Amino acid sequence: MTQFTLLFASILGGLAVVFGAFGAHALKKILSVEQLKSFETGVKYQMYHAIVLLIIGFNFNLETASEKYMVYSFMAGVLLFSFSIYGLVISSAKNKKLTFLGPVTPLGGLFLIIGWGLLFYSILNLSV
Repeated sequence: MTQFTLLFASILGGLAVVFGAFGAHALKKILSVEQLKSFETGVKYQMYHAIVLLIIGFNFNLETASEKYMVYSFMAGVLLFSFSIYGLVISSAKNKKLTFLGPVTPLGGLFLIIGWGLLFYSILNLSV
C-alpha cells in the first residue's frame, strides 16, 4: 500500500507540473482569465494533495482500515475534483461544455475533506 501511495503521488505531482505548464502556455491563448483561474485551482489542489500523499506514504504504515480509506479518499478526491475542473474548463473553451462534470467537482471536494478528517483521526491514534 505504501509503495502504491508513493507511486500515485509521484504521478499526480508530475502531471500537476505538466498541466500547470500546459495551462500557462498553451491554454493561456484560448481560455478567459476566469477559466484560467479555475484550471489553476485544479492544478494547485492536485499538487497540494500529491505532496500530502507523499508525506502520508513516508510517515504512516498504511495498515489500518482508516489509513487505507484516508489514502483512497485523497486519491479519489483529486481525480474527481481536479480532473473534473480540467474537463469543464477545456470543454467550455471549445463551446462543448461537459455539464455532467459539474456535480463531480463538489463530490471530489467531499472526498478530499473526508481524507483530511481521516488524517486527523490517524494522527490522534498515533499518540495512543
